[in-house]
Order: sequence, then structure tokens, then C-alpha cells
Amino acid sequence: MLARPASIDFETLFAASPNPYVLLAPDLTIVTMNQAYLDATMRERHELVGRKMLDAFPSDPASESHQLLQGSLDRVLRTGARDELALIRYDIELPSGGYDERYWSATHSPLLHEGQVAYILQHTVDVTELQRLRTFAAEAGHYTRDEAGVFERAHAVQEANQTLSRETQRLRTLFEQAPGFIAVITGPELRFQLANAAYRRLVANRDVIGKTVAEALPEVVDQGFTTLLDRVLTTGEPFIGRSVSVMLGAEGDEPLEERFLDFIYQPIFAGDGTTLGVFVQGHDVTEQRRAKDHQQLLIHELNHRVKNTLSIVQALAMQSFNDSAEPAAARQTFDARLNALSAAHNLLTMENWESAGLPETIKASVAATAGANVERVSILGPNIVVAPQTAVSIAMTIHELCTNAIKYGALSNEAGTVDVRWTVSPETDGLVDLRIDWCESGGPAVPPPTRRGFGTRLIERGLSAELRSTVTLDFDPSGLKCTIIAKLPAAIE
Repeated sequence: MLARPASIDFETLFAASPNPYVLLAPDLTIVTMNQAYLDATMRERHELVGRKMLDAFPSDPASESHQLLQGSLDRVLRTGARDELALIRYDIELPSGGYDERYWSATHSPLLHEGQVAYILQHTVDVTELQRLRTFAAEAGHYTRDEAGVFERAHAVQEANQTLSRETQRLRTLFEQAPGFIAVITGPELRFQLANAAYRRLVANRDVIGKTVAEALPEVVDQGFTTLLDRVLTTGEPFIGRSVSVMLGAEGDEPLEERFLDFIYQPIFAGDGTTLGVFVQGHDVTEQRRAKDHQQLLIHELNHRVKNTLSIVQALAMQSFNDSAEPAAARQTFDARLNALSAAHNLLTMENWESAGLPETIKASVAATAGANVERVSILGPNIVVAPQTAVSIAMTIHELCTNAIKYGALSNEAGTVDVRWTVSPETDGLVDLRIDWCESGGPAVPPPTRRGFGTRLIERGLSAELRSTVTLDFDPSGLKCTIIAKLPAAIE
């Protein structure tokens, strides 16, 4: 009895095999081949090694031969699975020139390394003579039923493979282009098998295929997502998440970014009912969630502002329609005050209620009150931005000063004028001192009032309650002078 060799020299075995073999790299470069392959293709080794397969054996790219060979190799690279061509015509260039008509049966087997195609081993069988005999017999009409069945089955298998390949490609295209993110995770180690373009975008185009969830997306482990996946695998019950917050890594060294996802973890079952993996499908709803949160914030803010506005209107109405006021005069006063309030609100609406420019606020209030006398009011000062409540307070104060000037002061005759000036001090601790000076001249002498009405009290109250302000009224014989000083956040343009 002969002893077996301690080890097998596979290179020698490969070289000695009577079957033609050629080894291709993933880019279809010819790496090596055995002597049987060189004999079958009538080539020398140096003519083939290092060349691309379709360059070494050229064919018309539009031909069926080219498309069948290219398609089979592409399927192996894409799926990592073996692919067979039952029958392919692929003519071989003769050393003497011209081409020899050849028919082949080919098997393309992937050689994998760490789950990726490292090489493709092509095993070809020259079936030219068999094909010619079949053609001759068919033309003569006397090939056997068994022979006919063999060829018909071979063609049927190849046609079925091609149909299946086309269907697979369509499904892969749909999977890749789906608007929602999709991934397939298998095994107890939770390893990624598939992930479409939307999923890759979600995870900042990180390479996840072949890696476990913990390896590919370490930041989601402590957030409980691997625990959820384990639960789906164990129980076989799906998990549905609605607007779930997840912190995901961005590209480079950027900090984690919060995203909101609608998704489902759907178990994948084998034929015997065991759970093989998890099908992940969902949509990134971050923008919708943020829009909803922003809308809710706006609703709360609108509610707050409406309440403030109604409080102001209520105070105006109570003071305008007091027991001592004539109905017609009270209504006129109330309408004027509402117009001033409306002018301030219009300015704030134009700026989305974030702020208002002081020059525009004062000009709008004067225009709403003085009417044709607006040209007799001089306005000058730096462009300072004030908060919404401050803008409303200033507008109402200017309105009351303007109203008094029209009734009793500089705007009650044809010659009087009003000079409105304001200045701001240098910034200190993020605040500036705003000083507004209202100076009337050319009108009748204005004596101090014997009683303080609502208008006077509104002026003396100063600006919005949340700001520190002081107001001084000087009933000078030459004309009323009003000075307002308030501390504001620094926001000068």
C-alpha cells in the first residue's frame, strides 16, 4: 500500500490538471493559468499574464458573446457566488491571423478573503466539436432524443440563469435607489450583509458591509440599539420606532449629530421558523421633527405675544373710556393708540418678531400719530436694534408725546417743531445706555398738568418693565422736554 504524501502541492496540481483554468483578479486582470488553458486558447503565458481578460480575448462589446462573459464575471463580483455559462460562443484569435469559431461551457468560481472576492477562477471546457456535431445532426435530422434533451436542458438552464440574473439586478437597483434607508443584519453577532445608498448616507458613508453593528457604528451600542436588535432576534417580534432620537457620528472628527428616525426592525425567518437576521427599514425624519418642534415653539410664542397685546389693548381701553371721558373723544383717543400699537407690530412682523430698529420704530409711531405734521418732527440717532417689548414701549411712549404735542404743545400751532435725538454710550458688561431726548420748541407755553392722566403715566413709566429706565419730564416754558435713559443689550449696527 502506497503512503500518502505529507502535503499536496496545489500549484503542481493546478498546472498538471487536464482541465483549462485561468485565475483573474477582481479587476479582471489575468494572474495565472495552467498549461491546459494555454493549449485551449493557443496562447503563450507571456501574452496573457497582466492583461485584462477582455483585452487579451477581444470581442465586440455589443455582441452576445461579450455581454454574456462580462455579465457572468460581474455577477460573481457583485454577489460573491459562483456563476455558470452553459454555452457561450467566443471565437479565439489564431496565431496565423483570423479567428476560429469556438463554443465553451464556463464556470466562474469566486475565491473569497474576509468576505470579499479576492480572485475569480474560470474553468472552461471547449465544447466546439460537440456543438458542431449537434448542429450537423440537427441539420441532418438524426441526432438522438437524449442528445437533443441535453442541449435543450443546457440552454434552458442558461436562459433561466440569465432571467434570474436580470431579476436580481432589478431588485438590487430598487433596493439601492429606495428613498428610505434599508439594511440587512444577520447572525447573533449582528453583522451587516446589505445596506442601500440611503442607509450609507445616514451613517456618513461609513463602510459597514461585513462588519458587526458594534464595529461599524460603535456610538449606537450604549444608546440601546444593539439590545433592540438582539431582542428581535430572540423573540422573533418586530420593533417599530417613531421619531426615535439617535446620536450618529458624522464624517471626520465632527461631534455626534442628533437624528430622528422612523424605522422598523423586522425579523428574517428561515424555513424552519428560526430567526436568521433583521431587516432594517425606515426614514430619516429629522427635518420634519425639527419643523414640528419649531412650529410648536412659534405657537407658544404667538400665544404669549397675543396675551401681552391683549393686555395692552385692555389697558388702553380702560384708560381711554373712563367715566370722565366724552364718548367721541375717548373713541378717537383709543383709535389713535391702537394705530400706534399696530405700527409697532407691523415693524416687528417684518423682522419675524426678533427685533426692531429704533429709527424705524420712532418714525412709524410719529407717522401714525402726527399725520400731516410729520414733516415738523426731526428724528436723528444711530441705528440701534431693540427687543420686541422695548420697541412696543417706545412706540407707545412716542405716540403719547406726539399726542400731547398736537393737543397742547409744539404741534398745536403752525410754527412749532419737535426734535427727537438719541445717543448710546460705550458698551459695559454687554449693556449700553440709551438716551432719548424729546424737545419741543415754537409752540405755546405748556404748564405742568394739574393731574396725571394715563398718557402722562405711560410716559413716566418708561420702557418695558424688564429694563432699568428713568424718565424725566420738564415742562419748560419754551416747550416740553422729555428725557428717557435705559440700559439695553448691546446690538448697535
